[in-house]
Parts: sequence; structure tokens; C-alpha cells
Amino acid sequence: MMQNNRQAHTTQTEWPTLAVLLLCYSLYVVATVLLPDVSQFGAITLLALVIALHSSLQHEVLHGHPFSRQWLNELTVFPAIGLFVPYQRFRDTHLEHHYDPNLTDPYDDPESNFLCGERWEGCRVGTKMLMQFNRTLMGRILIGPALGTVTFWLGDLRLVLQGDRAVARAYVLHILGVGIVIAWSLTFSNLAIWQYMIAAYAGLSILKIRTFLEHRAEETVQARTVIIEDKGLLAFLFLNNNYHSVHHAHPQLPWYQLPAFYAQRRDRFLKSNRNYVYRNYAEIFVKYFLRAKDPVVHPFLRQRGAIKQPRPGKADES
Repeated sequence: MMQNNRQAHTTQTEWPTLAVLLLCYSLYVVATVLLPDVSQFGAITLLALVIALHSSLQHEVLHGHPFSRQWLNELTVFPAIGLFVPYQRFRDTHLEHHYDPNLTDPYDDPESNFLCGERWEGCRVGTKMLMQFNRTLMGRILIGPALGTVTFWLGDLRLVLQGDRAVARAYVLHILGVGIVIAWSLTFSNLAIWQYMIAAYAGLSILKIRTFLEHRAEETVQARTVIIEDKGLLAFLFLNNNYHSVHHAHPQLPWYQLPAFYAQRRDRFLKSNRNYVYRNYAEIFVKYFLRAKDPVVHPFLRQRGAIKQPRPGKADES
């Protein structure tokens, strides 16, 4: 099924999303201004949760929520409270990821967690050990943010050096967004910058729980995307993106409609994704905290173009 990877602009204001935006920034004030005097550990913990929620709100925004004007949507998440990932780069790579025929392809899916065989064979022993540890949930939480962020930055640096102005512009805007956060912290917050950075890293670690098994390598496109039937704190922090197969099939749906939409069509979605489903995140922790779910190397892609499908209107580059 062909996916629309562009923002789905809404025809009316989505008040549930606005309410979560208000909650997110209110808790940010609590975490950075009020709570540090009571408990710095509590402040760092709450800030990590807020940063994870803010990233989920950025995900809503890049899909065209909550307003009909995209510039206004993006203004609502402009402060770069997560520090590490430029919003516009997240937006562009994520929309590229939404071309489902290329899901999990390490060449053409920007969010693939697999490597191709030729890159793996060129890695040093120490690097291979880190990547294998990163296949466990514990590894993904502990070192996943560092590995993912450094890899992302290096790739973008190459693009900037090659003259990609859009990528350069994304980082300039990101620096401005980070500047707002630094100015706020220096003026109002009792958290040290190093404490803030710990919270930002922890926020990415929380997000790695969501992305750990969102996609698997399968020949059938629809079977590559997971459903996690969780309704707890993590599901809220991820704004129901745990219903990931539903999101990929209908990326225009706002977060608060995903659970009911899935419940009404549960059998259809599970048949489509070949029962790639988990009851909750607790089940995933039990199964994979210390055990790798997938291999590092893509199991059936050995060279460029093995599963790549050209985008409509875009020449095949393989």
C-alpha cells in the first residue's frame, strides 16, 4: 500500500494536542525552575520524561498537527529542549522513512537499525562488540543515544561539507533553538548544564525503548511494523506511536485517535503485519533487556538495492 509521506494538514485545531503541548511546557518549568530546589534527582528525572514527550510532540508536528498552518505547528516545538537532534533534520529524515517499501533498508531508510554486510565486515572488533550490545534493550538504552547521535551528526556533517544548504540551515535553526534553552537555564533554572545534559541523554534513552523494535526485517512490507498494545506511561510519552503499524498505514491520524482506530480494526492490522504484536512494554523488557532481538546485519540485504524500491517520480539510484 502506497504511503503518503508528506505532512497531513488538519482542517481544524486539535485541542488534545494543544493540551499536551501546554502540559509539556508547564512540566518543563516545574523540572527546570521549581523542582531542583526540592530534589535535583527528581528534576532530572522529570526533565527526561518531558524531553521524551516533547520529541513525540515534534513527531506530531512534522505530520501536520495540530494546526492547518505548518509554520505555526513548527513554531510550537521550536525550543530545542532535547538539545541533540535538529527538528528539521528529524522531520526530513522521518518523512523519508515513511516510504514503507524501503523500511529497514540500511541504505535507504534513514531510521534503519540494521547495517549492510559490507559495512559490518569493515568494522573493528570493538565496534562490533558495541553494536552487538546495542541489539539488546539494555544496550539500546545505555549506549544507543550516543551511537545514534554521533552517527547522525557525522552523516549530516558530510552533507554540509558537500554543500547541502538545507541541512546547514537546519543546524543553524537548531542552534537558535538551543540558545533559547541555554538562556532560559542560565536565567531561571537551578539545574547545572551538565545535569541538563544528563536529562537530555536520558530522554533519548526513553525514546530508544520505543524505537527498539518498531520495525523488523521481513520480505512483506506490511509485516515490518509493530503493534504494542500498551496504554501506560510510556504509551503516553510516545503519544500512542506504539501503535506503529497503524501510524504507518495512516500517518495523517492524530495521536489520540490511534487506539480506537486500532481497536476497531485489530484483526485486520494483525493479519496485515503477521501478528508482530506485543501486549505491553513490560513484555519487551522481560524478553529483550539482556537478549538481542535482531542481528546487526540486515538478514537478507547484502548489497545496495537488494530491497530498495524507487519512489514515485524519483529515479532509482541503485
